[in-house]
Amino acid sequence: MNAATVVDLVIAVLLVVTAVGAHRLVAALRTLPRAAEHRTAPRLPSVSVVVPARDEEQTLPLLLDSVRAQVPAVAEVVVVDDTSQDATAEVARAGGARVLSADPPPPGWTGKAWACHSGAGAATGDLLLFLDADTVLAPGALAALLDAHAAHGGLVSVQPHHVVIRPYEQLSAYFNVVAVMASGAFTRRAGTGRPAHPDEHPPMAFGPCLLTSRADHREAGGHAAVRADILDDAALAAAYGRAGLPVWCAVGGDAVRMRSYPGGLRQLVAGWTKNIASGASAAAPSASAATVAWISAHHAVAVGALASLVTAVLGRGGSLVAGSALVWAAAYVGVALQLRWVLRRTGSFRWWAWALFPVTLLAFDLVFARSLALTAVRRSVPWRGRDVALADRGSTEGVA
Repeated sequence: MNAATVVDLVIAVLLVVTAVGAHRLVAALRTLPRAAEHRTAPRLPSVSVVVPARDEEQTLPLLLDSVRAQVPAVAEVVVVDDTSQDATAEVARAGGARVLSADPPPPGWTGKAWACHSGAGAATGDLLLFLDADTVLAPGALAALLDAHAAHGGLVSVQPHHVVIRPYEQLSAYFNVVAVMASGAFTRRAGTGRPAHPDEHPPMAFGPCLLTSRADHREAGGHAAVRADILDDAALAAAYGRAGLPVWCAVGGDAVRMRSYPGGLRQLVAGWTKNIASGASAAAPSASAATVAWISAHHAVAVGALASLVTAVLGRGGSLVAGSALVWAAAYVGVALQLRWVLRRTGSFRWWAWALFPVTLLAFDLVFARSLALTAVRRSVPWRGRDVALADRGSTEGVA
């Protein structure tokens, strides 16, 4: 076996091991199951929908229409108007919601946590369904959520299927996949929804769609327990874990969908800047390590394949590339197909988001670098007209 063959073999083994490790993070990736046909059963728990809303006049009509179409019907919809500058309150009332005008968040609270806390306090239902304003429920989604909560209890969390329409929205590809992988919510061990063992990392959750009983929400400390956290969803899941309550996660599929950043590339960058670096610090160490290795492998494949292509076209530069062009070509196809597999389960991404993955990978790199700089150096991130400060863990100082 010559040296070139050994190099090819080593590269292939490393890439396969990395891909297998990443796949273990999504081994239990599951879509919210369809509801059983028993929605006419008596004594169903009453459900209060709580929607934190700041400048959401464009997104609220779709959400409220979808909630009104649910069977069983919800007891109420409480829209918490978080000092909006647009017609959020008027649109919410026109859609049949009860509007609660929230004061600016007190010192030590993020805006969303304060809005959710206020809405939960005003709601009357046995169950609390927290929905982001850009979320839409398909017919039957509420029944499916109720079935999941009846089966698992605690906190039921759904990551909505990301609807991406315009070309710039395709740049969310890696962010969606990394959020699912690094969460550790879809490993075989996490698939049961049981509380985490004290020696394990706390569970994770996805904020756009959360269903819990009022009693469990209170026992976990509610949103007061996560008032200083930018990633309130992850912090809330950890609070449930500390209280010995289960957290069960799914992706939305056809039942729960969202379109996160319809306002343009600037909105997309701002949104992912707020979340991605903080999310990396909150993820389980093992899940973070496997995700970082996976991302690193994608960088290696992108560079190796491009360098091999340039060498083949120009006929020079081969000494700068370790491994044969055939290995890098096969690796490129393998990476693209694995990315396609996950993307099809998390959003409506177009073919080029995975086939031309170096483009979406570069977008991820640039936004992650910006997020890391703001998180680690400036210690705050801008979002929806607020400068959201990053408090130290356990502190409530300086949160907008």
